[in-house]
Amino acid sequence: MCQHTPRCPSADSPDREAAHVVAAYPEQGWSLLCNAVLLFEDTGELLPDGQIIAPHRPLAAATA
Repeated sequence: MCQHTPRCPSADSPDREAAHVVAAYPEQGWSLLCNAVLLFEDTGELLPDGQIIAPHRPLAAATA
């Protein structure tokens, strides 16, 4: 899908979320990246092969 230079990371790369957004539906809570990954606002992902990546929000910092 990626037609720009430099090419976006592939869907199986650890940095796949760095790909360009080609369609955004914030009212529905998801975006389609140019590497065919569906990225959800809760940080979950659906990869093109059907694999699900669970949400991976950073943990809140402990307050002293």
